[in-house]
Amino acid sequence: MLLIEAQSTLSRFFSEFGYLAPFTVLVLCGFGFPLPEEVTMLGSGFLLYQGRVEGLAILGVCFTATLIGDSVPYWLGRIYGRKALQIKAVRRVLHPERLNNIERRFRRNDTRAVFVCRFLPGLRLPAWFTAGTLGMSYTRFLAVDAAGAAIMTPLFIWLGFASGEKIAELEATVENLHQILGFVVLGLAVVLLVRMTISSRVARSERGPEPPDGDRP
Repeated sequence: MLLIEAQSTLSRFFSEFGYLAPFTVLVLCGFGFPLPEEVTMLGSGFLLYQGRVEGLAILGVCFTATLIGDSVPYWLGRIYGRKALQIKAVRRVLHPERLNNIERRFRRNDTRAVFVCRFLPGLRLPAWFTAGTLGMSYTRFLAVDAAGAAIMTPLFIWLGFASGEKIAELEATVENLHQILGFVVLGLAVVLLVRMTISSRVARSERGPEPPDGDRP
């Protein structure tokens, strides 16, 4: 019941506040708000389907809000470094146990790490924080993050728009569940698919090319 009520509240928030809703949620994601960015972008696509927002405008709003939200953990790491983890609320959001593995990726290729982590929910906040703690320039961080967001943002908004008819049908037949069945289920399915694909490619590239058959022991 708690999840249903929360998603119903999110649905009303999006419907009532239009552009302000996705902008606020995406910025709050930078502070650790527990909602995948993809879900918000799918919701923005549904707003577009409903005719509540304009295409280029909602794309610009989501893109800008994403970069603003991503800048929060970056500057937290840049200004305070690992000392920020002494704050219990920060430590709970950033999951220190992940930071060492992410740092290894950054030390190998920080540009690639930022780009890949843009598509991996759960690793974004620790990755942006790590970019700051390791002194990656903000200009380069923002440029790489923006390149990833330029792919991800229109993709998920389009998915939300393309799925609008199905989500609307669910809304008409299942009271208070259209956000759960529409944004969350669709969002998590796509997120998992993207994450599995990227993780598989990253793992193969880190192992290096397979040796020829004649060179294998």
